[in-house]
Amino acid sequence: MKLLLTSGGVTNTSIRDALVDLLGKPIADSTALCIPTAQWGHPMCGPASVRGFVSGMTSLGWKSLGVLELTALPSIGEERRVPWVREADVLLVDGGDTTYLCHWMRQSGLAQLLPSLPETVWVGVSAGSMAMTPRIGAYFVEWPSAPDDRTLGVVEFSIFPHLDVFPGNTMAEAEPWAAEIAGPAYAIDDQTAIKVDNGTVEVVTEGHWKLLA
Repeated sequence: MKLLLTSGGVTNTSIRDALVDLLGKPIADSTALCIPTAQWGHPMCGPASVRGFVSGMTSLGWKSLGVLELTALPSIGEERRVPWVREADVLLVDGGDTTYLCHWMRQSGLAQLLPSLPETVWVGVSAGSMAMTPRIGAYFVEWPSAPDDRTLGVVEFSIFPHLDVFPGNTMAEAEPWAAEIAGPAYAIDDQTAIKVDNGTVEVVTEGHWKLLA
């Protein structure tokens, strides 16, 4: 799977160009699925913010765009839900609570399906990006049922998103957070993304970021 791990989405030309490069074709020729699931696990999110995510992604100009709600998938047979995922060029995965998203990725079978999707592009937004890391730190756990802060570990680094965007997302908070994580981590703002293609990690930015060891 190819990854474009963002804080705020496709917010500038550099991130958009990175997305097109991962797709290997224009956005207008690509099919996408929006996954809003993480929003339901976060106390600050709800129906209005889900609508905002989907409408924002629509503006990118996809050939086709659908919505995949992971909480519904366990009640739907694999013969229907697996082809939906396999036929998409890109999965657009929104923010919210990362641990809630990871729970439903496992419950829905999506997490288990990811290794068989080498050409699919995963575009994460905030929690949608953090889900692919090994840990998110207690600072970002909002879901009361989360057993701990561990996530899927698809990549070997963690992400501190929305740097200097929200009052609590400052470098003064990121540094002790990274010390708790005890592994490589990136603090990124909403104009920055981390592109991962065939094991190569590249920071794409029109803003600011820092690698925290």
